[in-house]
Amino acid sequence: MKLKALFIASTFCLSSTVSLMCYAAEFTDEPEVGVTLEDFLSAAVEFSPSLKVAEEGLNIGSARKKAANGRLLPQISGRASVSDNRRRGANGVLSTFDGERFSVQLTQVLFNWQAFAARSQAYLIENQLEAEYYGALANLLTEVAENYFNVLQAEDALASIASELEAVTNQLDQIQSLYDRQLTQITNLYQAQAGAAAVEAEQLKLQTELALSQEALYSVSGMTAGDLLSLREDATVPPLTNSINYWVNQANENNHQIAAQEFAVQAANKRISERKGAYMPQVSLTAQIQESNLGFDNAFIDQTDLSYLGLDVTIPIYAGGSNRAAVSEAASQHRIAQSELRMVELEASQRVRSAYLQVSAAENFIAAARKLVESTTLTSTAMQQGFNLGAVTSVDVLNALRDQFRAQRDLQRARYDQVKFLVILKREAGLLSAEDMVEVGSWLETSN
Repeated sequence: MKLKALFIASTFCLSSTVSLMCYAAEFTDEPEVGVTLEDFLSAAVEFSPSLKVAEEGLNIGSARKKAANGRLLPQISGRASVSDNRRRGANGVLSTFDGERFSVQLTQVLFNWQAFAARSQAYLIENQLEAEYYGALANLLTEVAENYFNVLQAEDALASIASELEAVTNQLDQIQSLYDRQLTQITNLYQAQAGAAAVEAEQLKLQTELALSQEALYSVSGMTAGDLLSLREDATVPPLTNSINYWVNQANENNHQIAAQEFAVQAANKRISERKGAYMPQVSLTAQIQESNLGFDNAFIDQTDLSYLGLDVTIPIYAGGSNRAAVSEAASQHRIAQSELRMVELEASQRVRSAYLQVSAAENFIAAARKLVESTTLTSTAMQQGFNLGAVTSVDVLNALRDQFRAQRDLQRARYDQVKFLVILKREAGLLSAEDMVEVGSWLETSN
């Protein structure tokens, strides 16, 4: 199953621009530096070891299904032997002859409950592994998107702190000038210097966070971050139109982890049936054709042709209690699978509810954050004018600057969080699609 190739094609060839990129990728190596979200998504699908593990697990499941089918198909085997024989009879006469024996045998299972149940179990396990693969793919795409936006958030925060440091430095220079002319107290100068030092310390912290975010993006995609696109100012996340119960129900129906665990429960139930099959008889048809000039104890006989057709019936009578123990073990595994399914459902429901509430509250929070930015900006401007007129102290100005730039960073964080929580919500509901990732990419634009 070419799941990975199909997903890449559907995800990254939906627009003309991306189609050209896909066409060029057939003839060029994957770039080492990524810019767009699609760059990192496509690179991560090819790079991710965890996705490769899930893919190979699916391949193993397909192979085991074929093997389980194969055990119920006709089994044909051939045998040939040629021997040089020396035989001394009771009268002491030595005779030599060449012995030949050729045979072809066909065996067909007619009834084997264990083999039938094992085949059904193999189909269910393949379905489980396929659901796990799609779950791993959704997790990977979500992780890439989160890390991409984490880098953007860190870059914006670093740019904001640089502006704040410039504003605080200008204020410090102004206070220094006043102090040099003995127009202000030294305590005001010390407070301004402390404020500038605090901003510089915060800048170092944000530089570290940016480096860590870039490293996280590289580790999940194998691609270095270049000049990433930025979130457009007019980018609007679509509001949620359905209730929280709708999203929980969607998760119960479509979540890949829940689906995989449901298949695991069904497979565990089939395992019980397989173990109980040890109590049932096994019936198989055997057909054989043989040509030989050897008889009992390799005695020479005239050439004979033998055809054989028969039924083999095996009836279990007593196995020392091992069959009963196997059934008991399978029943316990089935109960464990049921409990694990319940755990997965509860965890998925909690994550869906959390993401839903975050997305629902984000729009109002962003609106409030915008008002706070406007308010703190006006306050900062007013404080600067008041300081020039001697109506307020330098501490008031520094506090106003701090509040202004902190509000800006809170607004940036809220906008990025809204996008990330929406992607998480759709992932947990099992509704994350190629079109969703392309839509998220459309909210980005080239940085000025």
